[in-house]
Amino acid sequence: MVLKMLEKERQDKDIQKQESDVSITRQSTFFAVRTTAGQELNVLLMLEVRAKTLDLPIYSIVSLPNLKGYVVMETPGLHVVYEAIRGLKHVKGRASGTLKWEDLESLLKPKPLIDMLKEGEEVEIIAGPFRGMKARVVSVDKVKNEVSLNVLEASYPLTITVPVDYIRLAKRE
Repeated sequence: MVLKMLEKERQDKDIQKQESDVSITRQSTFFAVRTTAGQELNVLLMLEVRAKTLDLPIYSIVSLPNLKGYVVMETPGLHVVYEAIRGLKHVKGRASGTLKWEDLESLLKPKPLIDMLKEGEEVEIIAGPFRGMKARVVSVDKVKNEVSLNVLEASYPLTITVPVDYIRLAKRE
């Protein structure tokens, strides 16, 4: 009986806390933390553990694949960043200044493949009858969302037109 009353009180407190949290808008800022190149994921995981154990107000930690050597943290202030990164392995320091959401948004949103394609670039066909073959881009039609390709693995010059969804950029070495 007492246990049920304690659980009821705890649930009531949780509900009140949630209601108060909703009414308060959190003020957060994005900070970049410099890391050893290639160790971004390790630093991210260590920061997550430290945030949980020290109960730090870190709202998000992001490692972007096109931003080598940096991890982005969303916190209410700079003091939280310094507390989180103090003594961590592979952390080189904090980049000066803060990041704006618009800058991060441009890094997070993937660019459409058709905008990245250029004439003469090598691609791999991933769908259709020519699946698995390598080809070179001859022309790009952004209006129709199609690409004209010259198949490299054909014994004679073979030009085909396929939708952009059928190709991906070939791995660069």
